[in-house]
Amino acid sequence: MTQEKITPNHMDIYWHDYADRTPDAPVTEASMIEKSTLVGRIGLMLLGCGTGAWRVRSAMNTVAQKLGLTCTANIGLMSIDYSCFDGDRSFSHSLSLNNTGVNTCKLDRLERFVKEFDQKAGAMTTDQLHSHLDEIDRIGNQYTPAQLGLASALACGAFTFLLGGGIIEILCAFIGAGVGNYLRCKLLRKHYTLFLCIVSSVALACLAYTLSLRAAEAVFSLSVQHEAGYICAMLFIIPGFPFITSGIDLAKLDMRSGIERLVYALMIIVVATVTAWILALALNLKPEEFVALSLPAGLLFALRLLASFCGVFGFSIMFNSPLPMAVTAGLIGAVANTLRLELVDLTALPPSAAAFLGSLAAGLIASLLTKKLGYPRISITVPSIVIMVPGLYLYRGVYNLGEMSLTPSASWLASALLIILSLPLGLIFARIITDRSFRHCT
Repeated sequence: MTQEKITPNHMDIYWHDYADRTPDAPVTEASMIEKSTLVGRIGLMLLGCGTGAWRVRSAMNTVAQKLGLTCTANIGLMSIDYSCFDGDRSFSHSLSLNNTGVNTCKLDRLERFVKEFDQKAGAMTTDQLHSHLDEIDRIGNQYTPAQLGLASALACGAFTFLLGGGIIEILCAFIGAGVGNYLRCKLLRKHYTLFLCIVSSVALACLAYTLSLRAAEAVFSLSVQHEAGYICAMLFIIPGFPFITSGIDLAKLDMRSGIERLVYALMIIVVATVTAWILALALNLKPEEFVALSLPAGLLFALRLLASFCGVFGFSIMFNSPLPMAVTAGLIGAVANTLRLELVDLTALPPSAAAFLGSLAAGLIASLLTKKLGYPRISITVPSIVIMVPGLYLYRGVYNLGEMSLTPSASWLASALLIILSLPLGLIFARIITDRSFRHCT
């Protein structure tokens, strides 16, 4: 029996078809349609890496100015509507992605391409520039599903410790997150739809955690209180990147992009937490508190530094960061997240205020390192604070809502909302302090 061929819902754009009108001339002397198409392609590729509207527009403006064009763009989560003017004519385009995600390796290459465009534009034809963009566009996942599963396991295991879990919860979350994200990566590479990927991977992660815990209980006679950590096994699904970039876009009044990113993130959160809640009902699991860890202050501080580094490093790998970039983000996250946790413990600061200060510290440190290392700021700041996103609070809010325990549900969700609002605010103010172009609205 032959399998029916699936017709793509989004048609491919053959970019080189627009580059043959002045085949031997440098791009600065190309036709209007060639120039405007190149501007749009660069913007669309950046958008596909998961970066926000402000950064996409800045790159499009840089390229357009070199080509003698004026560009205005309306940017969303999945599409760009823009017009280019050269004084005599205008040309408008509407471009869209077929999917969205995060790829910090490709983002780094694209930003370097834009920075070097001033030198390339005078010497390269439009077709040559599109060929260079083809090469960048082919940058897919640097890591196999098994490696990404291991990165997720490392991140969620570290997350479990930082939330208060012990060795049993850490090991079970390590197993659950590893197999869950492995399945998610396999499904994504086969281009399955978003909801199927979320439900399947979260369900497998929760089942793997439960089976691991039941096996450990049978062998070592463990307490059932270790069920508290099962939600940590699915925290790899938390959409930290769109959450943070939505706040940055809203701060720059890119309302369309900010709202669309926020809705996208909330959609993933709702589907994931409802799936975990249904699994909890089916498996008779309850979100109890973690067993308190009795660790000396010095040892706890050191372990928090290590766990924060491992968590951020794992998340950065999941965003397809090269190893040096992931290590840089991990070091920033180790300092910023440990600062946040210590502020809560030592000063009784509200978690949302501590999250703001931790995020602000991450942004300031990243600003210093970006100048020296040349990485896109967003590629090291967002992974460094993703570990601060209160996924456990969101789950407990949804769980209690499903149980119709409205008072605790409102408390958990309100706490989560305050922290989520504080995280992009920290990065925004770090950017305002260190970046003059971001500080102004012109």
